[in-house]
Amino acid sequence: MRRTVLALLTVALVAACTSPDGSTTGPATSIVIGAGSEPENLNPVLGYAPDGAAKIFDGLVTRDASLALRPALAASLPTASADGLTWTAKLRSDITFSDGTPLSASDVVFTYKSVLDKKVNSTIATRFDAVTDVVALDQHTVEFKLSYPYAPFGQQLTLGIVPAARLSGADINTAPFNTAPIGTGPYTVAEWRKGDRLVLRANEKYWAGAPAIKTVTVVFVPDDNARATRMAAGEFDGTVLPPKLARTYTDRSGYRVIQNPSADYRGIGIPSELPFTSDPRVRRALNLAINRQAMIDAVLAGSGTPASSPISPHLSSWYDASSTFSFSADEASRLLDEAGWRKGADGKRSRDGVAARLPILYPAPDVLRKELALAAASDIAKLGVDAPVEATTFDVMLQRQREAASVWGGGDPYDPDTAAYTLLHSRYAGQSGYVNMTLYRNSTVDASLDAARRTLDPAARKQAYFDFQKAYVADPGWAFLVFLDHTYVLRDRWDGLEKQVEPHDHGLVHAVWWNLERWTPKS
Repeated sequence: MRRTVLALLTVALVAACTSPDGSTTGPATSIVIGAGSEPENLNPVLGYAPDGAAKIFDGLVTRDASLALRPALAASLPTASADGLTWTAKLRSDITFSDGTPLSASDVVFTYKSVLDKKVNSTIATRFDAVTDVVALDQHTVEFKLSYPYAPFGQQLTLGIVPAARLSGADINTAPFNTAPIGTGPYTVAEWRKGDRLVLRANEKYWAGAPAIKTVTVVFVPDDNARATRMAAGEFDGTVLPPKLARTYTDRSGYRVIQNPSADYRGIGIPSELPFTSDPRVRRALNLAINRQAMIDAVLAGSGTPASSPISPHLSSWYDASSTFSFSADEASRLLDEAGWRKGADGKRSRDGVAARLPILYPAPDVLRKELALAAASDIAKLGVDAPVEATTFDVMLQRQREAASVWGGGDPYDPDTAAYTLLHSRYAGQSGYVNMTLYRNSTVDASLDAARRTLDPAARKQAYFDFQKAYVADPGWAFLVFLDHTYVLRDRWDGLEKQVEPHDHGLVHAVWWNLERWTPKS
């Protein structure tokens, strides 16, 4: 299939750019994006675009190209009290929602209290565990009360603000707002056909200035090869592609290949309750057996960085370069022998008559995860471990979390707390959803993560995260593989692109078009 797609890309790049329905693309005041993922909803309260760049909404703060926080709906950056238990945000007085309703402090209070409401199925509620109350001091001043000094709280204020009048008294979990929202952002929702496309129109009264790109059509195509084929056929102006597919456009007239750094990891979540992998020595052996750099060179065409924990090198203030896994098949074999999983005459390992076996699952449409799974399985198999690779769905991956490993993705470049806490803290073991999917438990890891999120002393935070990483690599719960470089193909029709280190989410809300509202057509 890959060979077929590459051939098609070679011959189809001369095709005229057409929209998803086959008509010729209009002027550069519109754009058609092929996205690899589709949001479940468009409501920030439920978890849409919590890190900003939401297109439809604005947060109290936003991030610039360097990831520094800048005021958005807040008139200035929110401030913390000396003890870190009170944060205050002053709002701009000139903001309206796209329906003309003025923004007020009550909208901010409603947004955050709704996230914390236990009747609301918010996927981001754990980000605000420290918040005990949110109050409006006046029409343009909001105060957050915290139970402990949560160091990265300012990073969480990128969450989009919703209009209280539209949702007050409604069941937020099922409200029509979730698919047809009203926000303060640079774009409004014109149409959303689930499973197909989302059409956005420019908010001509946007407080920061109307976007030059007036129509944004996002077509949802989860399969990498299908996106590549449709990009080659001229259906898209831009899309995200695996590096090998994206590079077929290198030096092609009228196209740009863009490679952005990211803190987006791909890793194999190892089930800690499976008899074979319940021993930390086995999980460490699996990590040592994987040749990450060879994987990056072969699968990613060099576009990535080896990963050993969810804390990426882009979190430079907290990243410990010494807490990593160096490839050593010999040491991996020694650890498996020590743990009692020894090779038989057939070269296969077993212990007490039980075969060493670790199925590795991946989501079927994701070509990149498939190739990473196969590469990792090949390395693991060389140890004498049966590591079959299976295509499935995310739901099945969660259902089989006690019996099989899975290739997951995640991570962000904003703060190590959001990258690691819910993923590895034992308090989330056994909870539903995408938290601690491996049922990992380590008291030293817990203590370090807790200490890091509760201190305001930068030196103490750094030490706590170094302690976490050292404890984690001694007793890993995953085989983190790589931090990806995200690669995109874009028709060369716009100015204003700025490179930004990207998080895991790079569909519409981040990615190369994170600042799309500031792009302008080339003259």
